[in-house]
Amino acid sequence: MFGIIRPCRHRMSEGMAASWLAHLCGLCLALRDGHGQVARIATNYDGLIISVLVEAQTAATGDLRRKAGPCPLRGMRSAAVATGEGARLAAAVSLVLASAKMRDHVEDRDGAYGRRPVAAAARGVARRWDRAGARTGGDLGFDTAVLVDAVDRQGAIEAAAGPGTPLLTVTEPTETATAAAFAHTAVLAGRPANAAPLEEAGRLFGRLAHLLDAVEDLAEDTRTGAWNPLTATGTDLAEARRLCDDALHGIRLALRDTDFAGSSAGRLTHQLLVHELHRSVDRAFGTGSRSCAHPSHADAAVVDTGTSDTATAVQGSSGNPFGGNPYAPGTPGQSPYAPGGPGHGFPGGFPPPEPPRRRRGLLAGCLVFTVMGCTCQLCCTEHENPWSRERKDPWCDACDCCDACDCDCCDGCDCCDGCDCCDCSC
Repeated sequence: MFGIIRPCRHRMSEGMAASWLAHLCGLCLALRDGHGQVARIATNYDGLIISVLVEAQTAATGDLRRKAGPCPLRGMRSAAVATGEGARLAAAVSLVLASAKMRDHVEDRDGAYGRRPVAAAARGVARRWDRAGARTGGDLGFDTAVLVDAVDRQGAIEAAAGPGTPLLTVTEPTETATAAAFAHTAVLAGRPANAAPLEEAGRLFGRLAHLLDAVEDLAEDTRTGAWNPLTATGTDLAEARRLCDDALHGIRLALRDTDFAGSSAGRLTHQLLVHELHRSVDRAFGTGSRSCAHPSHADAAVVDTGTSDTATAVQGSSGNPFGGNPYAPGTPGQSPYAPGGPGHGFPGGFPPPEPPRRRRGLLAGCLVFTVMGCTCQLCCTEHENPWSRERKDPWCDACDCCDACDCDCCDGCDCCDGCDCCDCSC
């Protein structure tokens, strides 16, 4: 998984987290179904935004989700996942951009790509992914040549860049590629009037993606002497941050001009492209709070607003990731089974708590640990400790929740009702 938008599930309502996971799994399965198992490694957090945008502009119907079988990355649980043209377009775009990234590693002889057998195999995979992405894009009316052209022009632009070159000259190919992909979501959804604002949002998103990648790689590139757009053009971090803040503001304005399919349809889009993108900028520049707002899984009280039936189905199959019952009466965040809580003594229909499970022995725990490690459950999904059976976060879950949202991004925003798409009251 890669991408600049890496939302923490503890920041999102239950239904919002379920919807985000549905799009992530939908992109992964669209890559598998259309292009084979190996193509699933092209799954990325930013690519699923294409699927989210298509769904947000489409009237809710039953064919927007399908049931997927158990997967190790979901703790061997089944789930309802996003399907349709949005997931397929996201897969096509992800494949083409992943192939470009692979070729770039080969040309730079990065790590294992410096070995001839590995480089030859990578070139073959990149060519297959280019053809596969072009074929799927063509079926959807999207010409992936604009993506390939942008990638091809990037090298020449970087070679010509030097002190005094405007930084936005270097980011232009990335902006053009993402603008085309965002705009085509309006075509697939049958809302051509949205093409212009979404093209602008995509252009600014591409700018952010390029700038944040440069900022995050600056220290390592300086150490190794690798090319970096900030160093090459003589741009300081203050100017880079100004450009990022301008892009964030522009995306907010573009989303306000976008016509979504209902009052709640654009909430996940707003959450990802406004709130989470703002946090991505703070993370890259080392600003903002890095502490997590949830004291524990059991205490977090996140109330869903606008959970769809399909999203509820996902949570029903995967369990409540926030702990507790968000709809239970009583003090928010209080466990209904706590002493003095509304479920104490189990009146009112509350079921009794599950008895504590016995610890596994050393050998049994080692066996479970091996199985969970081989199926990626330890690093990619919430799981239980192989020995104590306590619930644990995935190892790769780097939570950067904020203590409180002090943004003003929802002022006058029509795509969310009082910003109940997240846990802030801005």
